[in-house]
Amino acid sequence: MASIRQFQVTFDCAEPERVAHFWCEVLGYVVPPQAQGETSWSACVDPSGAGPRLYFQRVPEGKTVKNRVHLDVRVGTGLVGEERVAALEAECARLVGLGGVRVRLLPADGVDESCLVMRDVEGNEFCLD
Repeated sequence: MASIRQFQVTFDCAEPERVAHFWCEVLGYVVPPQAQGETSWSACVDPSGAGPRLYFQRVPEGKTVKNRVHLDVRVGTGLVGEERVAALEAECARLVGLGGVRVRLLPADGVDESCLVMRDVEGNEFCLD
């Protein structure tokens, strides 16, 4: 039986501290003390230790295409129909206030429930699910 390994998710970005603070607000994470004041990278961690560490590293090139990997932020788990859409829209409004960008609502299709596509402060796509 394989052991479970810890992992982190790494984002290339222009402004690591700005992107880290956005994701800390999204997920309820915190910036660890060793990252504060650092300019080439930043990180955010789940204070409970359950979730993966997010690492943000400065790179010279900008984002040019859609992400191949994205985060699904689970805000509508267990909800269906209009109740689910209302929860997604409420969280979207909060994140837009933090600098996120609403892209589009993908309505339920009989197989999958609704989700809402967004972009973070540097244009990285993610879903409210």
